[in-house]
Amino acid sequence: MIRLLNFLALCLICGLSSVQAQYKQVLKNETVLLNNNGNIIPFARLDNRRIAVITSDSVKYAPFIQTLQRYAEVQSFGFNQYDEHTKYYNTIIVAGSEEELRPDYLAMVLQSAVNRKDVILCRFGKQTNYLNIGLSAANLSRFASILSAGNLDEQGQENAAMSIFGGLGITEGNIKTAQTRLQYSRGKQSGLDIAKMTNQIDAIAKDAIEQHATPGMMVMAIKDGQVIFEKAYGYHTYDKKVANNIHDIYDLASISKIAGTTPVVMHLQEKNIINLDSTMGHYLWQAKNTNKANITLRTVLLHEAGFTPFIPFYRSLKPGDISRTLDNEHQVKVADNAYLKTNYYRDVMWPEMLKSDVKPIGNYVYSDISMYVMKEVSEHETSTPMQDYVQQLLYRPIGMKTAGYLPRDRFYKDQIVPTQNDTAFRKVLLQGYVHDEGAAMAGGVAGHAGLFASANDLAIYGQMLLNRGEYGGARYYNPETIDMFTSKQSKTSRRGLGFDRYDPKKGADYPSKLANPSVYGHTGYTGTCIWIDPSNQFIYIFLSNRVHPQVSTKIYDLNVRSRIQDVIYETIFNAK
Repeated sequence: MIRLLNFLALCLICGLSSVQAQYKQVLKNETVLLNNNGNIIPFARLDNRRIAVITSDSVKYAPFIQTLQRYAEVQSFGFNQYDEHTKYYNTIIVAGSEEELRPDYLAMVLQSAVNRKDVILCRFGKQTNYLNIGLSAANLSRFASILSAGNLDEQGQENAAMSIFGGLGITEGNIKTAQTRLQYSRGKQSGLDIAKMTNQIDAIAKDAIEQHATPGMMVMAIKDGQVIFEKAYGYHTYDKKVANNIHDIYDLASISKIAGTTPVVMHLQEKNIINLDSTMGHYLWQAKNTNKANITLRTVLLHEAGFTPFIPFYRSLKPGDISRTLDNEHQVKVADNAYLKTNYYRDVMWPEMLKSDVKPIGNYVYSDISMYVMKEVSEHETSTPMQDYVQQLLYRPIGMKTAGYLPRDRFYKDQIVPTQNDTAFRKVLLQGYVHDEGAAMAGGVAGHAGLFASANDLAIYGQMLLNRGEYGGARYYNPETIDMFTSKQSKTSRRGLGFDRYDPKKGADYPSKLANPSVYGHTGYTGTCIWIDPSNQFIYIFLSNRVHPQVSTKIYDLNVRSRIQDVIYETIFNAK
């Protein structure tokens, strides 16, 4: 009770209880909803939707299709072999003009509605007499929703697609909706000097790449629910064979702590499955007779448990522990053509962590062991592997398409930005295998590292946090849970529960000289960061592979991440 009262007092002091998501819709949206059965538009949870978009010309409708694909896994097909293509999809978006929506095509589409699929008809162009294209009033009622999208230009197509998912609220006509998701407006009509900001960020990125701080990078900024900046720079590697693009997947390193493990812990705490003031010994049998038995989970999350910061397990490998081929004794793939001895984490790593020294509790010592512990607690309580549980809990429902562990099991190699050319442990260029050695030896899934994602997925997660637990019209966490984990919770450090925060020390300028006490997020060793600023309704994401081909400190020396964040802040403040 005392902790709760103290927390509520802190919320009042910091203004957390009054900070809500503040979407600001500035784009004019001419899309009109003609019917909306069950309020299906905008889509809410996405985990049970298998979506196909059907057009007569995928090139002509590329802006519409590509914008839909920003929000969810959406497959594009033509009307040829419609029935076979759409068989395994339960949500069909059909788009076209009056001339393109032929009666024979619409007859097939109506069959999908008869088969209990949600069919959304999106008509572009002039007003349509639906009788002219073979749709009676009875047939029209079979559609889950009908949208009149107006102009077929790029902006009209993008607006229609955003309207379906809630990236834009529908403000025209009798049926209106609100914005519920990110809006991909590229800063249009934001009132910000996007051109000047872009030139300044371009210059910082160019300098960083030329000085070999990193081969390339991805920068994304969101203000008031609008994506105001999104740009990829450079190449995957210094040989310049593969240019970076905004959809690339990066090794997030320690961002895994707040975007992988902590969301699960927040959920378990909120549902009273775990109690942060209970001990490791309460939840973990193997910890009961160790020096960690009486350490509380709260202390672990604050990095105040006195754990050893880092144990370089890979340096203790013995001949025969690593094999270049898969066999019965080497089942843990740590990289291309590199397999670790089966159950090495269970038999060697986890016991060594449990037996490791503990220094006096209460002092802030940043330690990877903290999140190894929280992963173990979570998996024991959910009876589900972390990588599966977080997908079910959050990533799939919210529309995070790339986020997850073990990306080589799900994506082509070239979609993933490579990290280090590992000459010490795995003897190979790492691409789609976690850079962190301990996480790799744990099978690629660890509490402190192992998560991969695109910038867009991190933006979705960041906006959910900024919304205090809500996104896409669905609630995933109580606002109080978000407030507690992301606010300052330590008497000895700047930390929240799992989350890093703004450093108030004079001259620290962390994460930015223009940041403020509401800011929380995390950095990653591979050259990544995400920072959420409730006071300014702002999210900043920076992704890079600064450890390629070998670890370099130049990204710190040049202060690349903070300088870019400063530029965006200056742009925002100058517009006020």
